[in-house]
Amino acid sequence: MVPSAPVITRFAPSPTGRLHVGNIRTALHNWLLARKSGGKFLLRIDDTDTARSREEYVDAIRADLAWLGLDPDGEERQSARFALYEQAFGRLVAEGRLYRCYETARELELKRKVLLGRGLPPIYDRAALRLAEPDHTARAEAGERPHWRFLLDHDAPIEWVDGVRGPQHFDPAQMSDPVVRRADGSWLYMLPSVIDDIEMGVTDVLRGEDHVSNTAVQIQMFTALHAARHDMPRFAHEALLTGSEGKLSKRLGAIGVAEFREMGIEPEALIALLARLGTSLPVEAITDRGELVETFNLATFGRAPARFDEAELERLNAQIVHRLPYDRVSRLLPEGMGEAGWDAIRPNLSHISEAADWWRVVTGPIEAPETDEEGRAFLHTAAGTLAAQEWDGDPWHTLTAALKETAGRKGKALFLPLRQALTGRDHGPDMAALLPLIGRDKALERLRTAAEG
Repeated sequence: MVPSAPVITRFAPSPTGRLHVGNIRTALHNWLLARKSGGKFLLRIDDTDTARSREEYVDAIRADLAWLGLDPDGEERQSARFALYEQAFGRLVAEGRLYRCYETARELELKRKVLLGRGLPPIYDRAALRLAEPDHTARAEAGERPHWRFLLDHDAPIEWVDGVRGPQHFDPAQMSDPVVRRADGSWLYMLPSVIDDIEMGVTDVLRGEDHVSNTAVQIQMFTALHAARHDMPRFAHEALLTGSEGKLSKRLGAIGVAEFREMGIEPEALIALLARLGTSLPVEAITDRGELVETFNLATFGRAPARFDEAELERLNAQIVHRLPYDRVSRLLPEGMGEAGWDAIRPNLSHISEAADWWRVVTGPIEAPETDEEGRAFLHTAAGTLAAQEWDGDPWHTLTAALKETAGRKGKALFLPLRQALTGRDHGPDMAALLPLIGRDKALERLRTAAEG
């Protein structure tokens, strides 16, 4: 799938729950594919299941996409398009591509078991096609309402060149005619999706490989709805996500934006990981969306399952946090922490929320370290040296250079006692950046307190 003209993609979640990591990956890849060609990324809310759809989930889907920075160029609601489906339904019925069926779920399951017991594929036997009009009249008078199936054309194989999987071939005679409408009149996924893709001008359908057989059926639906071959979308099916243990756990399969935010994961980290997961391109801490768009290419996608590793996400998150500019994070930082504070502290963070803990190293109070008599003497000397020196642009290096001469210390013996006395910690941000933030008076107070033991 190498589009030469701007493409139109769509992300079509059902508002029956929150977006999970697999949904997010699908949305992202459709967004990248559209942006690469200067095309459009559309959001379609597939809310035909009125019993299970919730408006709160619609709002959550929009909010999640906004947090991720995946801005749609338009939105449609299937619940507002029922008249369009009715028109197409009427045409397909008139042309003999939809037919009425009455089997119950129990009856269908019994048929499946019989076929499987004979070693045959569990394909619907089209028994309902043998019903005559008087049979339908009698069933209607008895209060039975039909469900509707799409009649697959068995005369020719279904073929397409998939953008990820390559040439695909399906024998429609080995497939069941799919149910497209329930007895209560409600729609299943397959037919409305095709109607919408035609009407919305969708040029590229990119989704998980679990939809491959759906695509085979839907290609015939496009044809039945008289979509010209050049108007039919290009299809690509990417490998599904798995967890680090080889399959996507129930917990990981349910984890979504709310959980990622609670974990302290930044959208840039999630985007950087999912953009290249399952491709031959390296997963890197890329914050530039333009670079991700430019390098996005379905030819790099592999057939093997894409492994989602939370530890890798955490590593990426830390790397990205270290690169985030002050303007991006300022509203998330503790009061009083400016750009210099952020620049000093961010190399020590894995999550932005940790900034408050490190900022307390600057603002205090800190716990004075325990030290022996020799250590206290050294810190007393350090306090005197700091008090006597000019508080220039680099007080840390001025102080340590002077103490090398007067105290005869170097390396860890010089730097660690000073860090402990000034911050209360054994490690942390660069002291050259941190000491000016602590300030002269507070630094002197901490050295003197530590020297007194």
